[in-house]
Amino acid sequence: MTNPILLNNNKTIPALGLGTWRSEPGKVKAAVQTALNAGYRHIDCAAIYMNEPEIGEVFSTTFSDDKILREEVFITSKLWNSEHHPDAVEKACRKTLADLQLEYLDLYLIHWGIAFKPSEQKELLDENGMIMTIPVSIQETWRAMENLVEKGLVNSIGVANFTTMMLFDLLTYAKIQPAMNQVEIHPYNAQPELINFCHSNSVAVTAYSPLGSFGAEHNRPISDKTILSLAKAHQKSPAQVLIRWSLQRGLVVIPKSTNPDRIVENAKVFDFELSDDEMMQINKLNKNYRFVDPSKRWGLGYFN
Repeated sequence: MTNPILLNNNKTIPALGLGTWRSEPGKVKAAVQTALNAGYRHIDCAAIYMNEPEIGEVFSTTFSDDKILREEVFITSKLWNSEHHPDAVEKACRKTLADLQLEYLDLYLIHWGIAFKPSEQKELLDENGMIMTIPVSIQETWRAMENLVEKGLVNSIGVANFTTMMLFDLLTYAKIQPAMNQVEIHPYNAQPELINFCHSNSVAVTAYSPLGSFGAEHNRPISDKTILSLAKAHQKSPAQVLIRWSLQRGLVVIPKSTNPDRIVENAKVFDFELSDDEMMQINKLNKNYRFVDPSKRWGLGYFN
């Protein structure tokens, strides 16, 4: 069921994982347990999601009874923007490891390519409504990330929400090449150029929010008439069609759900294929629309 994808350091990542962003406390624990029981072997986490301690309880219980071995599950987490200073990176990673009750991470990502001023508030704004930052370059942060690999705290490192130009710059100085770029990808934000650049440079791509996110239900690709028609034709759910579309593009996909039935259903995507024509129909839905864009909240145009 995992259908692994080879990373540029010869390690593999299951192509399908469970996303945990916006998984509420009290629900995320059951969701992760359901996913593991259903055969998922890839769980995507992040410190900023504020639910890693609860997820760690599942890992502790699961791995201690040896029904599932730790090395069988690929676990990702992410460095938040306020921890970019080289002196803060290892501390942040160790906090995540403690919360998740792990000795190592399979993949650790720089969550966004911007360094926030450390604060008790996760997003500290100035009097003009602009996010407060510190002068720390991605190069400095990346060197600290590379040290995590050398110390055995993480197996692979990468980035999230990096544009082509941000990644292009990183590749010029990285001693350890980024293994992954995790970005928002669904039919309304297909990002073919970014995917092509990443794959051409041996950087794997993870699609988050593969079903769309936020907004009214009718504005999401999961409710698009083309997706609904293809789902009917294949006798699959719209979510399964969307996940399959990403998988056939060579992407890692991490749909989020806390609904047990949907978690199980979302994994049943390896028993059918979309034809070239069907893939093209979905490709044509692209409108470069982002559901996840913090530009207004941060007072700057991150993707501009």
